[in-house]
Amino acid sequence: MVSLIIQFSRYAILILMAIYTMQSYIVFSKNDEDDKDFLFIRQNLMMFMIHFIAFMIMYLKKGDLNLMFLYGAQFIYLAATLVFFRNLYPRASKLVVNHMCMLITIGFIMITRLSFDEGVKQFKIVIISTVVALLIPAIIRKVRVLTKWTWLYAIIGIGGLGVVAVAAQTTYGAKLGFVIGGISVQPSEFIKIIFVFCIAGMLGNAKNFKDIVIATVVAALHVLILVYSTDLGSALIYFVTYLVMLYVATRKMLYALAGVAAGSVAAVGAYHLFAHIRERVEIWQNPFADYSGSGYQVAQSLFAMAAGGWLGTGIMNGTPDSIPLVEMDFMFSAITEELGGLFAICVILVCMSCYIMFVNIAMRLSNRFYRLVALGLGTMYAVQVFLTVGGAMKFIPMTGVTLPLVSYGGSSMLSTVMMFAIIQGLYILREDEEEQIERFREEREWQMGQGRIYR
Repeated sequence: MVSLIIQFSRYAILILMAIYTMQSYIVFSKNDEDDKDFLFIRQNLMMFMIHFIAFMIMYLKKGDLNLMFLYGAQFIYLAATLVFFRNLYPRASKLVVNHMCMLITIGFIMITRLSFDEGVKQFKIVIISTVVALLIPAIIRKVRVLTKWTWLYAIIGIGGLGVVAVAAQTTYGAKLGFVIGGISVQPSEFIKIIFVFCIAGMLGNAKNFKDIVIATVVAALHVLILVYSTDLGSALIYFVTYLVMLYVATRKMLYALAGVAAGSVAAVGAYHLFAHIRERVEIWQNPFADYSGSGYQVAQSLFAMAAGGWLGTGIMNGTPDSIPLVEMDFMFSAITEELGGLFAICVILVCMSCYIMFVNIAMRLSNRFYRLVALGLGTMYAVQVFLTVGGAMKFIPMTGVTLPLVSYGGSSMLSTVMMFAIIQGLYILREDEEEQIERFREEREWQMGQGRIYR
């Protein structure tokens, strides 16, 4: 009977995720707010059902009652997050909140499946991150001087990365961060938000070619310090984000093409300068050439995804823990193995829906600075998803970045939740702007009706 329940649950989780994903795109075609709210509630139901079924399977497999206590705590957290965001910020995007909670839920499931202790730690990190996130939209809405601190952002960003490059511990060939009180902190995860604010301020106020050159130099300093630290994944995220922001701010394709050319030359130079980069490229070209050594991680990732197929082996039926650092660098492989390729595609589509929302918010903001911030944060999120998924599939060389909101890691979780909260703040600003425009239009129509405006 238990085996039958476990087999049925595999298909139930996939169907529920497919329904959730379809609704993520159907909502864009809805104009009526009641219809949208109905879809959002259905998405919440799908999320809670997936969460329950997954933990039920883990409990049936392990028989550990602590799993159900953790499930209950996570259920309360998810419900509270939805309630708090919708009541504190009625104008916030419900779709963005739903996606954030869904991706966190998938992370809860997979991390707990891999390690109960890490699942508990991640849960604590998520709670702290969410408490911080609940404050950010109000700050974005009220503190308008954020647009004037451009050079402060630059100093903090370059200075912070410089300290990491000089004093940080080397982990897996890269200088990533520090261990403070037993907690690992990766500053580049937080500085990337500051970087976006810095570049948005510079490009938003750019009036001539000299201003563009200054912004490019500042961005280049961030990227070069990261390359020196051999934090290649972060360097690529910063670089691509700057190019997208530069193109949108200037609308000049020549600048973007020049950036791509410069990046290509820099990549070739880095390949010849750093043995760490050459090793990753060689692993990408043929991970089986050194299967028992440097290629083992990528090779196991490919085996895991092949074993999962379209429908997956089912939770607790695979061996994703055979992949080194699976909970951080190769969470996408673990999802594909046990939940299936179709489920993994749905995860990618949910991430794409997030990016679509971020761009939609950016394009409808009238303030140039906030528009570039929304676009920059959205681009950072999308590039990070591409790098971690592409690295797991051997589509691109492994970069060591996490799958946002899903992978294990405190710095990554906190910074990503903060990014989502900033986007929510900008969405609320957009709603405020539209309300002001609508109020002005109504007042004008009323005045015209009273004969107070003459053409």
